[in-house]
Amino acid sequence: MEFRYLGNSGLKISEITYGNWLTHGSQVENDAATACVRAALDAGISTFDTADVYANTKAETVLGEALKGERRESLEIFTKVYWPTGPGGKNDTGLSRKHIMESINGSLTRLQTDYVDLYQAHRYDTETPLEETMQAFADVVRQGKALYIGVSEWTADQIRAGHALAKDLGIQLISSQPQYSMLWRVIEGEVVPACEELGISQIVWSPIAQGVLTGKYQPGQAPPAGSRATDDKGGADMIKRWMDDDLLTRVQQLRPLADEAGLTMAQLAVAWVLQNPNVASALVGASRPEQVEDNVAAAGKKLDADLMKAIDDVLGDAVIDDPSMTEKTAPRTRVV
Repeated sequence: MEFRYLGNSGLKISEITYGNWLTHGSQVENDAATACVRAALDAGISTFDTADVYANTKAETVLGEALKGERRESLEIFTKVYWPTGPGGKNDTGLSRKHIMESINGSLTRLQTDYVDLYQAHRYDTETPLEETMQAFADVVRQGKALYIGVSEWTADQIRAGHALAKDLGIQLISSQPQYSMLWRVIEGEVVPACEELGISQIVWSPIAQGVLTGKYQPGQAPPAGSRATDDKGGADMIKRWMDDDLLTRVQQLRPLADEAGLTMAQLAVAWVLQNPNVASALVGASRPEQVEDNVAAAGKKLDADLMKAIDDVLGDAVIDDPSMTEKTAPRTRVV
């Protein structure tokens, strides 16, 4: 495993972050989830990412149990706040001071830790003044409940405004957590340049496009049994944008490139996002320990310019790179 600094801070995180978005507490039984966390630790992953909304708080509980007994100082534990939790009442969502203060306490209890290394705004809250949100985050940091602050799926303008307020409040906003892959490159035009200027790193989710870039989905064929595309608990909805025969055909054409580089398809996809110098870490999930081991092998891999161009040539206009998609896919109002 190799490690990178997170933003303009002294915090180092593993190039591969283990995330439990669509697995722990919902798709995968607790014993299997714990086995995946153990595999991540054995592979040298020290950074773990979750959120209170995942499986309606259950994912945090599973991760806390799986990490119990590990030396806390050797881990970087990240979580997020914004989406509805609990029974979904009027204040059980968003980035109000009330919801942030109540949510951090709940997350720490479930994770069985006194603090998280990074507390992230899971989306931008259009219904709460940004000043209120950032003041609440500053108070969470001053209380010692979080060391650093991050955001997820914010636009470049939102990041600039949040960073300016954080600086005024004397806290460090050091990370952005967007979707990013060979197929989804919407951050490259505006978010990445802004973050490079401000000293903010990307922790990217879905580097293998919900599994599409593994090559397991064949054009003209039904999805494999047990795959994310067959999951009725949320996975199928997330992956459906990629289940197009033309795109799946192009993905299959990446296989010879991966073979020539001595990588699996998944490793090629994860290594690709790590070539971007503004990316500190690639978030990977797993339902089986061997998936963790496969993804971890992408750490430290260098892809030459010819290979990067060949990938672009294969994918062509299947790539989505419109910067406005960050805002277009964001919630207009709080979800209850």
